[in-house]
Amino acid sequence: MALISSCLLTLTACSSLSMGNLFSHYTAQHQSVYQDVKRGDYQAALNEQSNQAIGGDILDNLELGRIAWLAGDPAQSFTALQAGQKAVEKQQNKALISLSDTSDSIAALAVNENVNAYTPSDYELGFLHLYLGLNYIQRNDLEGALVEMRLANQVQEEAERVRQASLSKQKTALSEQGLSANIGQVLARYPTSEGLSGYQNAYLFFLSALLYQAQGNNNDAYVDLKRALAVAPTNPQVIAQTKALAQSLAIEDDLDLLRAYSQPVTQLKANQGRVIVIAEKGTVEALQGWQLSLPILSRSQGVNLYSVALPYYPQQRNSAPIQATLGNQSVDFSLLMDVNTMANYHLRERLPSLVFRQMIRLIAKTQISRQAGNGGFGLALNVWNALTEQPDTRSWQTLPAVVYSASQVLSEGKYPFSIAGQSFDIDVSAGETSLVILSNQAMGVHLLQKKLGKIQ
Repeated sequence: MALISSCLLTLTACSSLSMGNLFSHYTAQHQSVYQDVKRGDYQAALNEQSNQAIGGDILDNLELGRIAWLAGDPAQSFTALQAGQKAVEKQQNKALISLSDTSDSIAALAVNENVNAYTPSDYELGFLHLYLGLNYIQRNDLEGALVEMRLANQVQEEAERVRQASLSKQKTALSEQGLSANIGQVLARYPTSEGLSGYQNAYLFFLSALLYQAQGNNNDAYVDLKRALAVAPTNPQVIAQTKALAQSLAIEDDLDLLRAYSQPVTQLKANQGRVIVIAEKGTVEALQGWQLSLPILSRSQGVNLYSVALPYYPQQRNSAPIQATLGNQSVDFSLLMDVNTMANYHLRERLPSLVFRQMIRLIAKTQISRQAGNGGFGLALNVWNALTEQPDTRSWQTLPAVVYSASQVLSEGKYPFSIAGQSFDIDVSAGETSLVILSNQAMGVHLLQKKLGKIQ
């Protein structure tokens, strides 16, 4: 009975507890906002997101910052993203979870994963700083934007290190407690991701390189272009920018390798300028939940078959291509990155941690039920356990599904850029490059235009 009493007291004190987190999960509670963004109804999504708190300080602010950006409210976007960053910093040096903390946190053991504070995935941290960078671009603060680009790379690397250290610690502690499970049986149900595109953000590298070029820092720009090329080796804009800068910097060794790419480097004529478009399309898949049966071996209880509630991504939809015109020419977009691929990769990476924590929680729930006996209280606890075992479907759901890029060379002047029934004026200056960053969901479009000056 002592364990049961402790559990109830801790549940009462748990700051992350809500009725929604007890008996439901994030995707179910966030569905209305998610559908608003998918429809391109940014203002409706912003109104709803501003008046709900279901994901905690980190996730709620990430969602709010992204939606406010789409809705054309950069001030609110910047404030929310900064609040999200501050919340991340409070937990940045902590592992996803520690066994000692889990043993003490009876609330997490007796309820579900959603009671714990949300820890964003590596790629989400990258996007946090990327969108802070876009806010700085909106404010004409190039240096501030570049600081965020550098931080984006640093926080992803640090999050990867912490996650791997935490996973190793969990495996050791579980072994010491005599618990084991066939994790491979679970992982077999999740798709694998091959190559750098699963964990490296070509969008981030390409944007960072363009900003470095605008600053006149071609050496750092070239480093990030080579990173982007490694992740997106068939993207025409990445290839062209890399070849052009390699020629400008006279990096002969790289030029020998880059000549294998057929993409030509277009030289601007006296009255011509270049437009580079980075286009976000759609919304990343939202995590769903399912129940999987998993045999767990315990020294104290032997082998038992447990039902674990885990998140999964539905089969990816083929995103419709972007149709747009610049002047009287169709814009030819090429894939720069697939956010769904990154999301699937990072879910698979954190599955062992999710399963390990569920193992501990399920064993604890079984012990509590056995202490309660077969009477009415024991039956109530069994019902409680079944109702509260919810999958952790928290993720940054308003991110784009895919990101494309395109470029066109035009004579100096002003041109209409038409997409999804909307039109925007794009200024083209002779000898200069204009950067257009847009996001398109259904009939909704948000567009940012900035001059990068005379870059290669």
